[in-house]
Amino acid sequence: MNRYFFEISYDGTEYHGWQRQENAISVQEVVEEALSTVLKTKMSVVGSGRTDTGVHCEQQFFHLDIDESVDTSGLLYRLNSFLPKDISIGSIQQVQEDGHSRFSAISRGYEYRINLRKSPFYKLYSYYYRKSPDLDSMNAAANLLIGEHDFKAFSKVKTEVNNFKCHISHAKWNSSSEKLWFNISANRFLRGMVRAIVGTLLQVSEGNLSLTDFQKIIESKDRRKASAAAPAHGLFLTKVVYPKTIFLANK
Repeated sequence: MNRYFFEISYDGTEYHGWQRQENAISVQEVVEEALSTVLKTKMSVVGSGRTDTGVHCEQQFFHLDIDESVDTSGLLYRLNSFLPKDISIGSIQQVQEDGHSRFSAISRGYEYRINLRKSPFYKLYSYYYRKSPDLDSMNAAANLLIGEHDFKAFSKVKTEVNNFKCHISHAKWNSSSEKLWFNISANRFLRGMVRAIVGTLLQVSEGNLSLTDFQKIIESKDRRKASAAAPAHGLFLTKVVYPKTIFLANK
């Protein structure tokens, strides 16, 4: 049995997130059906994580076990030919037998994109924010996220996890004349976590929350204390990092 990592990107507009669901179309379902067609046998994949409905992805991975060694270049070409235009496989790499797309990942990165000027060309891929942002206050609050904390206050209520602790290594806002973007990296993320953080940081920008208020929200471990989640279409999963040693090409 050979295990392969597939690097995938997708426009999440038409999908109800990554994970397969009974009554809604998901990215996982479309990918599994394409793989089953190409490989002529029913295939099931394991993703590095899940994205919510409407969230986009620049880099994510899933793994798949195949009985025999495959021509990865040929499989890459055939698979992309069967997939719709809003889903793309960037690479296929063989990994160690115990390499796991979810549990072997050492960090993940997200970017939330905001457009400060109304534009029909950005409407699907950024959140149009009508107010002037206070970058300094938002970055001061974002700095409070750094390190290991219990982030239950920013997690969806109904989620199956053993704990709500995450270690955030980077959290920062940047801006240009017309755009604002927030980059955040951590060892793991909870369901809805980034969008809830962004929504709450925007309340800091608007002066509705102080830095003390923001710190108390973290410490409260109460989702009701944080703000409403920012819209899904502004969020991108941008990076998933693994130890190089799990890839056979690096052995």
